[in-house]
Amino acid sequence: MNEALLRSLTPSVLGVLVRRGADFAAAEDAVQDALLEAVRVWQADPPRDPKGWLITVAWRRFLDATRSDAARRRREDRVDEEPAPGPAPAVDDTLQLYFLCAHPSLTPSSAVALTLRAVGGLTTRQIAQAYLVPEATMAQRISRAKRTVSGVRFDQPGDVATVLRVLYLVFNEGYSGDIDLAAEAIRLTRQLAAAIDHPEVAGLLALMLLHHARRASRTAPDGSLVPLAEQDRRRWDTESIAEGVAILQAALARDRLGEFQAQAAVAALHADAPTAGETDWVQIVEWYDELARLTDSPVVRLNRAVAVGEADGPRAGLAALAALDDSLPRHAAVAAYLHERDGDLETAARLYAEAALKAPNLAERDHLTRQAARINARRSR
Repeated sequence: MNEALLRSLTPSVLGVLVRRGADFAAAEDAVQDALLEAVRVWQADPPRDPKGWLITVAWRRFLDATRSDAARRRREDRVDEEPAPGPAPAVDDTLQLYFLCAHPSLTPSSAVALTLRAVGGLTTRQIAQAYLVPEATMAQRISRAKRTVSGVRFDQPGDVATVLRVLYLVFNEGYSGDIDLAAEAIRLTRQLAAAIDHPEVAGLLALMLLHHARRASRTAPDGSLVPLAEQDRRRWDTESIAEGVAILQAALARDRLGEFQAQAAVAALHADAPTAGETDWVQIVEWYDELARLTDSPVVRLNRAVAVGEADGPRAGLAALAALDDSLPRHAAVAAYLHERDGDLETAARLYAEAALKAPNLAERDHLTRQAARINARRSR
């Protein structure tokens, strides 16, 4: 069973059902039923036209699920609309679905969560981790969003800011998580940039390109994480870096700074440094100051503490870190790094081990465990 194929077809199938009159919540349920049926039967009997098969099964499941007196009166009309046999049309509805999920009846946070779950293919747990909330809380948020849009006609697309937030979170999950969605997020952001003249759209595209350019160097052959300072910069994609920098410079020239442009500026400074030792940390701190002003995000302030530690020394970084809640994800890992740089190996080893227990994925947990072991080995010499 090709799970990647099923994931790639989901937005198009969902788009077909929505265009044919299904409300979003019912359409999403029907598509999920069709995907489960595909997992059950395709391995033994794969269809010639996977997309057409999914559309047909999902549409029938939708019809079955909406049986009622009103549905029966409309059934003949809807059956006439059932897709004819043969190859399904090659229409990409994904970006349109992102806008439709950002419906005015939803709060931005609910719209993002719904889109990530229904169109982006992320699990509730992954979305909860991105939002820094418990999984149960996110499950309730998604359920409320589905109830809110149940029966709503999706003829009022949402705003660009919400769509950008969704694309950003999808890219981050693809870049650092267990599901490869980064390339898809870049593709959709390119589409959006071509359709909308907006500096933050350009900023997000630049940010994605600059981060994606380093992807080949982020892991060792055994799958272990390679920290930025240790990456082989010869493996970075210089064409993507050049494109990202050019897009960013054009966006910044418009003097309408937003958080994605500021994040891209940080990424560009990392990409511009020939070696880790030549990184302009002072300027990076300045960009993090701008980001903190724009977002007031604790994650931004956590990253700023790292930059301050590089620019002004580990004790300055620890002082910046002290102002943050120590329950913040990756707080212990940052504290461990700064304590190590300050020469406090005992505290660093303890914090690396603590951070490993809280790591959001296996690769990060293994990396932090190795860091703790490395420092303990140094202490025992």
